[in-house]
Amino acid sequence: MKTFKCILKKGKEKPLQGRHPWVFSGAIDQIEEGLEAGDLVSLFSAGGDFLGTGYINPASQIAVRVLEFGKEPVGEALFEKKLRAAAALRETFGILNEKTTACRLVHSEGDFLPGLIVDKYGDTLVAQFLTAGMERWKETLAGLLEKVFKPEGIFERSDSDMREKEGLEKRSGLLAGKEPPAEIEILENGHVFLIDVRAGQKTGFFLDQRENRASIGALSQGRKVLNCFSYTGGFSVYAAKAGASRVVSVELSQPAQDTARKAFERNGLKGDFEFVREDVFDYLRKTKETFDLIVLDPPAFCKTKGQVPQACRGYKDINLCALKKLAPGGLLFTASCSTYMTPDLFQKVVFGAAKDAGRDLRIVRKTSHAPDHPVSIFHPEGEYLKGLLCQVL
Repeated sequence: MKTFKCILKKGKEKPLQGRHPWVFSGAIDQIEEGLEAGDLVSLFSAGGDFLGTGYINPASQIAVRVLEFGKEPVGEALFEKKLRAAAALRETFGILNEKTTACRLVHSEGDFLPGLIVDKYGDTLVAQFLTAGMERWKETLAGLLEKVFKPEGIFERSDSDMREKEGLEKRSGLLAGKEPPAEIEILENGHVFLIDVRAGQKTGFFLDQRENRASIGALSQGRKVLNCFSYTGGFSVYAAKAGASRVVSVELSQPAQDTARKAFERNGLKGDFEFVREDVFDYLRKTKETFDLIVLDPPAFCKTKGQVPQACRGYKDINLCALKKLAPGGLLFTASCSTYMTPDLFQKVVFGAAKDAGRDLRIVRKTSHAPDHPVSIFHPEGEYLKGLLCQVL
C-alpha cells in the first residue's frame, strides 16, 4: 500500500511528539495529492522531522489516526505484533479462565490499534471496524484474528454511528468461520449470561462493567436492590446470586428483559425478583418503594461535546430521583459511559443531585473500566467509563 506524505502546520507537532494518536484536520498544512480515505500517510513536522505513520480520512474531523510512531512499516507484521501484545495483556491479568469466558481482546487506542474493537464471547469473536483505515485492513485483520486467537467464527458488528461519521456504511454479518448461535452462553465470574451478538447493544454485552458488577454483588447480600437500565440483567444476576433479599430490574426493551429472565433461569435463581418494563425516569418518579442499593448504569446521554449541557441535566435528574428512593445508609452506584462527561464534571453533577435531594452523600469508591479495556496514557480520551459508589447518610 502506498504511503503519502503529510506535513503539519508549525507548532502542531507537539501532540504527536507526546504520542497522542490523533491529528485533527486543522493541523494539516500540506498533503500529497491522490489519496483516499483509509490510505497510509507519513507525518512530518513543518521543520521536516518524521513523526509517525497513520491512516487518513479527509472527511473526518480526526483526519489521521497514528498506528506507529517509530520507523516500523505498517503492515501485516505490525498488526500481528500488536494483536499478540493485546493477547498477552489479557493473559497477564488472567481475565479468561474457567469461570470467565468473555472479555474484550482489542480496545482501539488502548491497544494501539485505533478504530478496532474485538470482543470474545466463548468461541466467537465480534469485531467492529469503526474507521476507514481499519476498514481498509479488514481482510488482513480477520486472518490475523483467526491466527492469533483461533476462534470458531468471527462476526462483524460494524454498525456503530461512528461509521457514518467516517463516511462508511454500517455493516453486520459473518466475517470468517462458523455462524454464531442465536444466543451465546458465556460465564462471567461463574455467572451465566446470554449474548445476542447479532442484535444486542454494542457487541452484545457491556464487558467494561465486569469488575463493577462483582463489587455490587459483594454488597448485595440481604439488601433490596434496584437495577435501573438493567438491559440483560448483568448487575441483577450478581445481586441475586449474592443473596439480595429483593431485586427489581427496570428496562424499557422487551427483548432485553426476556433475555434477563432467561439468565435468571440459567443461574437457577428463584426468589423475590421483579422485572419491570418501563422508562426508568417514570418508574423512579412514581414508585413508593425504597431500596438499600440502587444501580444507575444508563446509556450514554451525550455523544458529542455539544450535548454535554443537556446530558448534565439528564444525569442530575436521574441521580436526584434515585437518591430520593434510597433508605438511610443505602448505597448508590452511578455510572456514565459518555466520553465527553469527564470524571470531575460527573462528580459535580452527582453533587448537585445530592444537594437538591437534601441527602448527605459520601463517595466510598471511584471506578472505571475493567483491565481488558486499557487506556493509553497518551490518549486520556480513551477513559470513557466512570463510576461512583456512594452512601446516603
